[in-house]
Amino acid sequence: MESASNVRGAALALLAMGLYATHDVVIKTLGAHYPAMQVLFFSSLMSFPLVMLIIMRDPTPGTLRPSNPGWVALRTVMGVIAGMGSFLAFSQLPLAQVYSILFAAPLLVTILSIPLLGEKVGLHRWMAVVIGLIGVLVVLRPGTQALGWGHLAALASAIASATTAVIIRRLGRTERPLVLLMWPMLGNFLATGASLVLDYRPMELPHLALAGLIACLGLIAGFLLIMAYRAGEAAIVAPMQYSQILWATAYGWVFFQETLDTPTLVGATIIIGSGIYIVWREGRGGNSANRPVIASRIRGETVTAPRSSLLQRIWPPRP
Repeated sequence: MESASNVRGAALALLAMGLYATHDVVIKTLGAHYPAMQVLFFSSLMSFPLVMLIIMRDPTPGTLRPSNPGWVALRTVMGVIAGMGSFLAFSQLPLAQVYSILFAAPLLVTILSIPLLGEKVGLHRWMAVVIGLIGVLVVLRPGTQALGWGHLAALASAIASATTAVIIRRLGRTERPLVLLMWPMLGNFLATGASLVLDYRPMELPHLALAGLIACLGLIAGFLLIMAYRAGEAAIVAPMQYSQILWATAYGWVFFQETLDTPTLVGATIIIGSGIYIVWREGRGGNSANRPVIASRIRGETVTAPRSSLLQRIWPPRP
């Protein structure tokens, strides 16, 4: 029975990652016609009614006033940076290269969990982190290719997403999930709305529909991921995020004539191997009191694809 549940959880997670990858393909498609911040603004605007329907189910009483204003402010800033960085990266870089860089987030969660969660990280996980970061350098290959804003944006998104995950884990149940969800949305609207003053291009109706599709795909994938974690063990479900590199390779080849070059393939293999090893070590327990990577359910967060751990707290399972 447990085996069947794990298979179901893994299958649901694979489907969720396929939808997330499709979400990112639409971002890249619109990014070829419009500024990345404009795409983020309109897709966020389209997601707002859907998110409001979810928020109305929040069983926790209270207001939007945070109990931990400093941490919530930092989570808001990091959430905005994560969303902006990923949208900009997807609009400028090959899909597989972006994912390879974003896959560094679990490595960064492991590092950040030491000062923020008091997590004890042993030699094995430290070695996995170092090897994984070497894999990031292999993907970036500084000195042999020109590093542009897309690479910096992807790195910023990975760092910000990891920081966000650890902050949410630190706050635990002391902060309403509504607060942790809404403040980044408001910050995103202000930041991306202000960017429209600098660069705005009128959007055609079909492209506005695609912005709405981004919103729908992100939320559907988030709920599929919730179902996956409820069905299977976290240590089984978590590594399914790396299947996005397969979707990226296929989508990149079909829609954007992208090919997976050798440095990206080698670097991605190193990063994914390190990430899976860290998940495996956390799944075994030992010194890992918080299991920060498994608990964080890493996926590059955007306003259109909010962190599934927050959605789950708003949408608890039926008794």
